[in-house]
Amino acid sequence: MNDSEGINKVAALVRSYFKMDGHHIQFNVVTAETLKKAQANPANYRNLIVRVAGYSDYFVDLTRDLQDEIILRTEHLDVG
Repeated sequence: MNDSEGINKVAALVRSYFKMDGHHIQFNVVTAETLKKAQANPANYRNLIVRVAGYSDYFVDLTRDLQDEIILRTEHLDVG
């Protein structure tokens, strides 16, 4: 998939969501691999911010359970 195709697919997804009366959407634009590296070496990723559920926070400051949940949902969406 090229960049233009990917952008068009994300745009179509967002438009469809709001046409179906969606009210809130959030994206983390980071790979599960990067998040796993941040778990293993938090000092190297102090500035990595992720959307959690209605708020943003530094990934390395989250509990391990919440980090794992974010990684799981990111792996589910990884297409690369």
